[in-house]
Amino acid sequence: MRVAPPIELSPEERKELEQIARARSLPAREVERAGIVLRAADGWLDKDIAAEFDIMPEKAARWRRRFLEGGIAALRKDAPRPGRPRTVPESKVNLVVAKTTQEKPVAATHWSTRSMAAAVGVSEATVRRIWHAHGLKPHLAETFKVSNDPQFAEKLEAIVGLYLNPPEHAIVFCVDEKSQIQALDRTQPSLPMKKGRCGTMTHDYKRNGTVTLFAALNTLDGAVISMCDDRHRHQEWLRFLRVIDELNPEAEELHLIADNYATHKHPKVQRWLKRHPRIHMHFTPTSSSWLNMVERFFRDLTTKRLRRGVFRSIEDLIVAIDEYVDHHNAAPKPFIWTAKARDILEKVQRARRTLDNRHSA
Repeated sequence: MRVAPPIELSPEERKELEQIARARSLPAREVERAGIVLRAADGWLDKDIAAEFDIMPEKAARWRRRFLEGGIAALRKDAPRPGRPRTVPESKVNLVVAKTTQEKPVAATHWSTRSMAAAVGVSEATVRRIWHAHGLKPHLAETFKVSNDPQFAEKLEAIVGLYLNPPEHAIVFCVDEKSQIQALDRTQPSLPMKKGRCGTMTHDYKRNGTVTLFAALNTLDGAVISMCDDRHRHQEWLRFLRVIDELNPEAEELHLIADNYATHKHPKVQRWLKRHPRIHMHFTPTSSSWLNMVERFFRDLTTKRLRRGVFRSIEDLIVAIDEYVDHHNAAPKPFIWTAKARDILEKVQRARRTLDNRHSA
């Protein structure tokens, strides 16, 4: 009768293996292998380990042996698998990657698998595998805008400072308006979701007017103050500022974070703010609306309530928005800001350098 070779672990090895066995972010195969070795070190037989993990005894014996031969590092490696040898030469792979990242096809803005296959002389499936292996997606493009605000660093530090270290006896609000929300009614009834089919709605619609939502997100608890109006001029903005002023205790200082929309800086708004010194305005850098956390609330409102909604009138739309805000405020959750100003500034500076190099090239 063969006896499995015993495994003796040092305290450091056992600690590392236990961490791997409890990990949730590592591949399942590594977690399983660490568990096999730990039980083998505790004196378990291969057949008992196999029953524990619902595997074959040969597999338990294999990873016992590999650990003895290579230690913990061996648990992260798979043996070479049999199969047909690679037929696409490395030079061809490099050519596909280089053309994808550095060139454009004739009379087109980006490569497709067919155009690349014809240009390089390989099959579409080969192009697809190369792109997948190198993380290339020529059919996708992301939008961006790097702020050119000369006071970007100062404004960034002020706003992130309010998020991470708000002043005492003060309330910080992220304020903005979501304008031109359309009350859209579908031309035909939608079909509900059922097994094997998602819900449907017509691609065309009937417009029943628009509304503007003014919102102030309390960064401490996530509660939202809202107001709907048909326009978004300085008159409506002033009306909303008065609502914020009235709904908060007079003893509290109010710090409002807003973007650079001209309405927010209208002369009449400036005069009103001078008469209400407890309200302090902080403006995000230009082209940096992502710094305003209320945009996250607007995104959730759009995806959860507006995009698939059917509104036969402006009144229906306003009722839906108010219901969403009330539901949100029943159990509000703050959006936790984690990015440091220094890290954001370094990222923006790298982007500026890259753009400058592209322009000078």
